[in-house]
Amino acid sequence: MNLKDTFIASLVPIFLGFGFVIAKPAFDSFPPILLMGLRFIFAASILIWWFPIPRGYLLKIFVASLIANTLQYSITYSGLDLIDASSAVLLVQLEVPFGVIFAYFMLKEKPTIRALIGICIAFIGVYVLIGSPNLDGKIIGIGLTILGSAIWALGQVVVKPLSKEINPLALVAWMALFSGPILILLSAIIDGNTINYFTNAKTEHWIIAIYIGFIMQPITYGCFYYVIKNNPIYKVLPIVTMGIPPTGLLAAIFLLGEEPTQELFIGGAIIIIGVILIIFTKNKKEEVK
Repeated sequence: MNLKDTFIASLVPIFLGFGFVIAKPAFDSFPPILLMGLRFIFAASILIWWFPIPRGYLLKIFVASLIANTLQYSITYSGLDLIDASSAVLLVQLEVPFGVIFAYFMLKEKPTIRALIGICIAFIGVYVLIGSPNLDGKIIGIGLTILGSAIWALGQVVVKPLSKEINPLALVAWMALFSGPILILLSAIIDGNTINYFTNAKTEHWIIAIYIGFIMQPITYGCFYYVIKNNPIYKVLPIVTMGIPPTGLLAAIFLLGEEPTQELFIGGAIIIIGVILIIFTKNKKEEVK
């Protein structure tokens, strides 16, 4: 990956890590699924006008949006709602090992032994982390967050071929257009009267919704899909996710007042070590070339 793509990829965790954490207070006004629906509707509303209808790709985009947006975000943020943000921001690092696994089976991007060792170490870190007292009895939140990270990685594998054919921001726009209404409808079915949530929401929570929809979503995923267009997923995912722990932890501590436990720091450090092993390795297919 060249310097330009590395820099662009590094912007993603800065916006995403901050947005992931500050979304949690907004759950007081908006259920997680509804907030994600607003996120994608806001993003689509400013992006969709700049790109023509990608005829011939709509079905593929729709399927990708169901996995990478609708399913993943509804699950991940429902998990975030049930556990503290500092733990969630570390658990989602499983996107990296899951990304390597899915890329191997679906894209034939073969990892090295060192990458496989990194995957094992990352899961050991998760085992240590979930022993934290602040996660006691929160198995559903933990499970949803981990499942969401797996689905996110799967979604990016599905999106990668599309990113080679469609402008990255156009892909973000059309995926958001499909996902937003579905999530709003899903929230109405699960959470009840959507209008009540809108009318009773606090101003600061609307500001958060506006940030993650109008600012974070276009920038982070526009950059992300631009980078994976020309780079192997196993290289892109680690760079993107490595910046999320420090950004997310700092935001959780200073903005939300959370107090991470010893188990969280130790488990998080082990997870990051595993991720680093995955980052600093080469794809076997590339080595042959």
